[in-house]
Amino acid sequence: MHRQVFAIARITFVEAIRQPIYFVLIIAGGILQFFNTMLSAYSMAYTDSAEVTRDNKLLLDMGLATVFVLTTILAAFIATNVLSREIENHTVLTVISKPVGRPVFVLGKYLGSVGALLVAGGIQLVFLLFAIRHGVMSTTAESFDWPVILFVSLAVFGSIGVGAWCNFFYGWVFSSATITFMAPASLIALLATYMVSKQWRLQSPIVDFKPQVLLASVSVLLSMVIIAALALAASTRLKQVMTIGVCGAIFFAGLLSNYFLGRRAYQNTPIATITAATPQRDRDGDLAEPGDLWKLTFEGAPRVQLHPGDPIYFGPVPNGLGLAVPRQDPFTGDPTHDAEITTRDEGKALVVRSVASDEQSIVIANVGGLKVRGLPTKGDFVFRTPTRVHALAWAAWAVIPNLQFFWLVDAVSQAHSIPAVYILLIMLYTIVQTTALLALTVMLFQRREVG
Repeated sequence: MHRQVFAIARITFVEAIRQPIYFVLIIAGGILQFFNTMLSAYSMAYTDSAEVTRDNKLLLDMGLATVFVLTTILAAFIATNVLSREIENHTVLTVISKPVGRPVFVLGKYLGSVGALLVAGGIQLVFLLFAIRHGVMSTTAESFDWPVILFVSLAVFGSIGVGAWCNFFYGWVFSSATITFMAPASLIALLATYMVSKQWRLQSPIVDFKPQVLLASVSVLLSMVIIAALALAASTRLKQVMTIGVCGAIFFAGLLSNYFLGRRAYQNTPIATITAATPQRDRDGDLAEPGDLWKLTFEGAPRVQLHPGDPIYFGPVPNGLGLAVPRQDPFTGDPTHDAEITTRDEGKALVVRSVASDEQSIVIANVGGLKVRGLPTKGDFVFRTPTRVHALAWAAWAVIPNLQFFWLVDAVSQAHSIPAVYILLIMLYTIVQTTALLALTVMLFQRREVG
């Protein structure tokens, strides 16, 4: 079976890169990255604490958005040409009439499509890295980065020249021949650019290497894996225009799902924000034993008045997602008496023990040994009630691919380090979403009339 999958994937990949629209959108991406260096010159952002500074922050934002949008459009075109057009022309019968199962056919088509999409996205991201190395010319006093201009010109125009030569003398398809040479040539050109400074002095490639920008770019590439599966699923039943429409709708829904669905899936109202959390009496420092006491300092007075005995919840998200405190039992005793909180048998809770006179700090007590999943930290939100889950919004939020997970520009521009564990989590999310979409594709294609 793996030979059949590989053969179908290889043919699909070749078909995809031979499409004229494939070459056109890649070149369009490069041209747009060039114009982005001029259009992002007025962001008025002058902080210098991140890998990208000043106007280059907007350049990174616009550049990654360009790659995001163009690859979504390209995914719809590729999926339409490699699947729905074959169904419409009945050429798919030549494959599935042989001992090739439809799931194998779908998997091969997907692997070929996502391979072509990753190549196109990779080339466009290399163009973005060239643009970031050149930087935005915010003032007339700044000079051009001639190594960038020279090496990117050699890579692009050299590849176009080689593609035209091979097309004229050997009959190769111009678009596929050009892209075949442009993919490695652009990477070599980027490496050569990193080894030369703006003043044409040799330097270590690490000087201009930006690992956080690279992680943000890899995250965008991961999103293309989901977009390719989505486009293939739509193309099993729809034609090109409708496939593009569905991909565009899911694309924008995925970017806005946190706002429209995520905040409604988990509903809670924060009453305060923690600015400091210190243990008052906690031998292990885990806030998990009966009688453990912690002091919480707030950013201003809470929105509601707190009293001793009130339940307390806290978590990192203002809508109550991921609370560190599990649902607790009602507390009716006196939290100021140690005997009430250390030897309580009928329930476990995390409650207010005392409130400061200015109401900007409280002491919380663990009653009966409630097992909290984390400690309160600066920036956490405080709640009085457990989070309510809206089942319908939660289901829609889980089903629709959440592309906001892959948008890490804010972390890079605000100088927040992207944890490696986060990349692993979005890789796992990509696998789950892709598997679900491929299963849907097989279901839609299994009963599709192709004769």
